Amino acid sequence: MATALEIVEVTDSNWPALVDLFGPNGAVSGCWCTWFWQSGSRISLERSAVNREMLHERVCSGVPVGLLAMSGSTAVGWIAVAPRPSYPRLARSKITRPVDADEDLSDVWSVTCCYVRKGERGKGIAGELLSAAVGFADRHGAVAVEGYPVITDGARRSVGELYHGTLSGFLAAGFEVVEQRSPTRALVRRVL
Repeated sequence: MATALEIVEVTDSNWPALVDLFGPNGAVSGCWCTWFWQSGSRISLERSAVNREMLHERVCSGVPVGLLAMSGSTAVGWIAVAPRPSYPRLARSKITRPVDADEDLSDVWSVTCCYVRKGERGKGIAGELLSAAVGFADRHGAVAVEGYPVITDGARRSVGELYHGTLSGFLAAGFEVVEQRSPTRALVRRVL
Protein backbone atom coordinates (compact mmCIF):
# COMPACT_ATOMS: atom_id res chain seq x y z
CA MET A 1 0.00 0.00 0.00
CA ALA A 2 1.25 3.45 -0.87
CA THR A 3 2.16 5.63 2.11
CA ALA A 4 2.25 9.36 2.78
CA LEU A 5 0.00 10.26 -0.13
CA GLU A 6 -2.28 13.25 -0.24
CA ILE A 7 -5.13 13.03 -2.74
CA VAL A 8 -6.14 16.47 -4.04
CA GLU A 9 -8.34 17.90 -6.76
CA VAL A 10 -6.35 19.13 -9.74
CA THR A 11 -6.44 22.94 -9.87
CA ASP A 12 -4.54 25.67 -11.65
CA SER A 13 -2.18 25.93 -8.66
CA ASN A 14 -1.12 22.25 -8.85
CA TRP A 15 -1.37 22.04 -12.66
CA PRO A 16 2.45 21.95 -12.99
CA ALA A 17 2.49 18.69 -10.98
CA LEU A 18 0.06 17.12 -13.46
CA VAL A 19 2.17 18.34 -16.39
CA ASP A 20 5.23 16.77 -14.77
CA LEU A 21 3.36 13.50 -14.19
CA PHE A 22 2.05 13.28 -17.75
CA GLY A 23 5.31 14.39 -19.37
CA PRO A 24 5.59 15.71 -22.92
CA ASN A 25 3.32 13.02 -24.38
CA GLY A 26 0.34 13.60 -22.11
CA ALA A 27 0.77 10.28 -20.27
CA VAL A 28 -0.09 8.03 -23.22
CA SER A 29 -0.54 9.07 -26.86
CA GLY A 30 -0.95 12.79 -26.22
CA CYS A 31 -4.59 12.51 -25.16
CA TRP A 32 -4.30 14.53 -21.92
CA CYS A 33 -7.59 12.91 -20.80
CA THR A 34 -9.60 14.78 -23.43
CA TRP A 35 -10.63 11.70 -25.43
CA PHE A 36 -14.14 11.50 -23.97
CA TRP A 37 -14.82 15.23 -24.52
CA GLN A 38 -14.10 15.22 -28.25
CA SER A 39 -15.41 13.52 -31.36
CA GLY A 40 -13.29 10.84 -33.01
CA SER A 41 -12.49 13.07 -35.96
CA ARG A 42 -11.49 16.01 -33.77
CA ILE A 43 -9.21 14.06 -31.43
CA SER A 44 -7.35 12.60 -34.42
CA LEU A 45 -6.76 16.14 -35.72
CA GLU A 46 -5.61 17.56 -32.41
CA ARG A 47 -2.06 17.39 -31.18
CA SER A 48 -0.75 16.78 -27.70
CA ALA A 49 -0.17 20.51 -27.05
CA VAL A 50 -3.74 21.35 -28.06
CA ASN A 51 -5.17 18.61 -25.85
CA ARG A 52 -2.98 19.80 -22.99
CA GLU A 53 -4.32 23.33 -23.34
CA MET A 54 -7.89 22.02 -23.56
CA LEU A 55 -7.45 20.18 -20.24
CA HIS A 56 -5.79 23.21 -18.64
CA GLU A 57 -8.68 25.45 -19.70
CA ARG A 58 -11.16 23.03 -18.17
CA VAL A 59 -9.15 22.88 -14.94
CA CYS A 60 -9.03 26.71 -14.79
CA SER A 61 -12.80 26.91 -15.37
CA GLY A 62 -13.42 25.17 -12.04
CA VAL A 63 -15.25 22.22 -13.62
CA PRO A 64 -14.28 18.98 -11.82
CA VAL A 65 -11.89 16.92 -13.94
CA GLY A 66 -9.95 14.71 -11.58
CA LEU A 67 -7.64 14.08 -8.66
CA LEU A 68 -3.90 13.86 -8.13
CA ALA A 69 -2.06 11.57 -5.73
CA MET A 70 0.72 13.71 -4.31
CA SER A 71 3.87 12.46 -2.61
CA GLY A 72 5.22 15.71 -1.26
CA SER A 73 5.22 18.11 -4.20
CA THR A 74 5.37 15.33 -6.81
CA ALA A 75 2.27 13.90 -8.45
CA VAL A 76 2.55 10.12 -8.56
CA GLY A 77 -0.94 9.38 -9.86
CA TRP A 78 -3.99 10.81 -11.58
CA ILE A 79 -7.62 9.78 -11.90
CA ALA A 80 -10.16 11.44 -14.17
CA VAL A 81 -13.55 11.68 -12.44
CA ALA A 82 -16.35 14.02 -13.44
CA PRO A 83 -20.10 14.07 -14.09
CA ARG A 84 -20.94 11.61 -16.85
CA PRO A 85 -22.76 14.28 -18.92
CA SER A 86 -19.45 16.19 -19.22
CA TYR A 87 -18.13 13.31 -21.36
CA PRO A 88 -20.31 13.32 -24.52
CA ARG A 89 -18.37 10.51 -26.16
CA LEU A 90 -19.45 8.01 -23.47
CA ALA A 91 -22.97 7.88 -24.92
CA ARG A 92 -21.68 6.79 -28.33
CA SER A 93 -19.40 3.92 -27.40
CA LYS A 94 -20.48 0.28 -27.32
CA ILE A 95 -18.50 -0.13 -24.08
CA THR A 96 -19.63 3.02 -22.25
CA ARG A 97 -23.13 3.74 -23.56
CA PRO A 98 -25.93 3.75 -20.95
CA VAL A 99 -27.57 0.42 -20.13
CA ASP A 100 -30.98 2.08 -20.44
CA ALA A 101 -31.23 4.93 -22.97
CA ASP A 102 -33.98 6.52 -20.84
CA GLU A 103 -32.03 6.42 -17.57
CA ASP A 104 -31.36 9.80 -15.96
CA LEU A 105 -27.59 10.01 -15.74
CA SER A 106 -27.36 13.64 -14.66
CA ASP A 107 -26.15 12.66 -11.17
CA VAL A 108 -23.90 9.80 -12.26
CA TRP A 109 -20.16 10.44 -12.34
CA SER A 110 -17.63 8.55 -14.46
CA VAL A 111 -14.07 7.42 -13.91
CA THR A 112 -12.54 7.43 -17.38
CA CYS A 113 -8.79 7.30 -16.78
CA CYS A 114 -6.22 6.37 -14.17
CA TYR A 115 -2.49 6.85 -14.58
CA VAL A 116 0.32 6.09 -12.12
CA ARG A 117 3.89 7.27 -12.61
CA LYS A 118 6.37 4.64 -13.77
CA GLY A 119 8.30 3.42 -10.75
CA GLU A 120 5.27 3.96 -8.49
CA ARG A 121 3.04 1.27 -10.01
CA GLY A 122 2.09 -1.76 -7.96
CA LYS A 123 2.02 0.19 -4.69
CA GLY A 124 -1.76 0.58 -4.36
CA ILE A 125 -1.91 4.16 -5.66
CA ALA A 126 -4.60 3.38 -8.25
CA GLY A 127 -6.80 1.89 -5.53
CA GLU A 128 -6.32 4.92 -3.30
CA LEU A 129 -7.20 7.21 -6.20
CA LEU A 130 -10.32 5.20 -7.03
CA SER A 131 -11.54 5.31 -3.42
CA ALA A 132 -10.87 9.06 -3.31
CA ALA A 133 -12.73 9.53 -6.61
CA VAL A 134 -15.82 7.87 -5.13
CA GLY A 135 -15.67 10.17 -2.10
CA PHE A 136 -15.10 13.21 -4.32
CA ALA A 137 -18.13 12.39 -6.48
CA ASP A 138 -20.24 11.73 -3.37
CA ARG A 139 -19.31 15.13 -1.88
CA HIS A 140 -20.40 16.74 -5.15
CA GLY A 141 -23.85 15.12 -5.06
CA ALA A 142 -23.37 12.07 -7.26
CA VAL A 143 -25.82 9.22 -6.76
CA ALA A 144 -23.52 6.69 -8.43
CA VAL A 145 -20.05 6.39 -9.95
CA GLU A 146 -19.37 4.36 -13.09
CA GLY A 147 -16.23 2.89 -14.57
CA TYR A 148 -15.38 1.02 -17.76
CA PRO A 149 -12.50 -1.24 -16.70
CA VAL A 150 -10.43 -3.82 -18.50
CA ILE A 151 -10.96 -7.48 -17.65
CA THR A 152 -7.41 -8.79 -17.41
CA ASP A 153 -8.04 -12.25 -15.92
CA GLY A 154 -4.59 -11.86 -14.36
CA ALA A 155 -2.76 -11.28 -17.65
CA ARG A 156 -0.18 -8.49 -17.90
CA ARG A 157 -1.25 -5.54 -20.03
CA SER A 158 0.46 -2.39 -21.26
CA VAL A 159 -0.16 0.98 -19.61
CA GLY A 160 -1.91 2.05 -22.82
CA GLU A 161 -4.45 -0.75 -22.36
CA LEU A 162 -5.01 -0.21 -18.65
CA TYR A 163 -5.84 3.49 -18.42
CA HIS A 164 -9.50 2.58 -17.83
CA GLY A 165 -8.47 0.64 -14.71
CA THR A 166 -8.87 -3.06 -14.05
CA LEU A 167 -12.04 -4.90 -13.19
CA SER A 168 -10.38 -6.38 -10.11
CA GLY A 169 -9.45 -2.88 -8.91
CA PHE A 170 -12.99 -1.58 -9.31
CA LEU A 171 -14.49 -4.64 -7.60
CA ALA A 172 -12.08 -4.16 -4.68
CA ALA A 173 -13.36 -0.57 -4.38
CA GLY A 174 -16.97 -1.72 -3.99
CA PHE A 175 -18.16 -1.44 -7.60
CA GLU A 176 -20.46 -4.06 -9.11
CA VAL A 177 -20.59 -5.29 -12.69
CA VAL A 178 -23.64 -3.88 -14.44
CA GLU A 179 -22.88 -5.50 -17.76
CA GLN A 180 -19.92 -7.14 -19.46
CA ARG A 181 -19.68 -5.26 -22.75
CA SER A 182 -17.00 -7.32 -24.50
CA PRO A 183 -14.65 -10.18 -23.64
CA THR A 184 -12.21 -7.64 -22.16
CA ARG A 185 -14.38 -4.74 -20.93
CA ALA A 186 -17.22 -4.17 -18.46
CA LEU A 187 -19.44 -1.37 -17.23
CA VAL A 188 -19.32 -1.18 -13.45
CA ARG A 189 -21.18 1.03 -11.00
CA ARG A 190 -21.06 1.91 -7.33
CA VAL A 191 -24.30 3.33 -5.96
CA LEU A 192 -23.75 5.98 -3.28
